[in-house]
Amino acid sequence: MLGWVKRDQGQYKEAASFYEMSLKIKRKTLPEDHPALANIYNNIGQVYNNMGEYSKALEFYEKSHQINEKTLLPNHADLAISYNNIGQVYNKMGDYSKALEFYEKSHKIYEKALPPNHPELATSYICIGLVYNNMGDYSKALEFYEKSHQIYEKALPSNHPL
Repeated sequence: MLGWVKRDQGQYKEAASFYEMSLKIKRKTLPEDHPALANIYNNIGQVYNNMGEYSKALEFYEKSHQINEKTLLPNHADLAISYNNIGQVYNKMGDYSKALEFYEKSHKIYEKALPPNHPELATSYICIGLVYNNMGDYSKALEFYEKSHQIYEKALPSNHPL
């Protein structure tokens, strides 16, 4: 809980410290593949991602993902989030082919797990569009941005700020 508060306050080093303490405690009582550990690894990954320490973020996101792959059903939304987080780090690192690979895996799960006009699908299209934009493929980026916009138009009220 304190890790979340510190992360939300932008105090990332303190957040990482609280998460690391939580991880140390949980690892004493839980098996290595327990979903609670996946959540903590994910939270630590978010902190390092926010700090711009992408290799460390990737390390913790991958630990979280490995647990999620073992413990969740193949179309579970948390697995999609896991793929998305890894894709985000690769995108920030400039490894666009890897980013696209993970964003697409995330999107495939969302397509199966969510209704066709769910806002999370729109967000997923935006992520893929951002990668194409970063790669300089602006027509492909626009294609994904338009798909996102179509979903938002159907899913959100007309007075929504997006």
